[in-house]
Amino acid sequence: MRGFKHPAIEDVALEHLFQALSDPVRIGIVRHLASVSEASCAALNGGRPKSSMSHHFRVLREAGLVRTRTQGTAHANMLRKVELDERFPGLIDALLSVFAADQPTSA
Repeated sequence: MRGFKHPAIEDVALEHLFQALSDPVRIGIVRHLASVSEASCAALNGGRPKSSMSHHFRVLREAGLVRTRTQGTAHANMLRKVELDERFPGLIDALLSVFAADQPTSA
């Protein structure tokens, strides 16, 4: 099984973070991951097709928001909050506060 590519935190660009967060499905994934240490793709799919969710996870990974690791035949995802807080202090907490006020809870 192939590994996943993740950008180095110093290469994460603010415009890519915002672009990745322009979709409600991806916002839901980030909100869910902010509340747990990690979650499988299956736990985050919300009944959506696997191909659609693969696209969303790829966008989140390439933007630097999510780290995915292979765990047997499954994939475990985590929000790169600590790294993102170092790169953009306070940004993730501010975004999560806005998302909590504006969005219903779902992944």
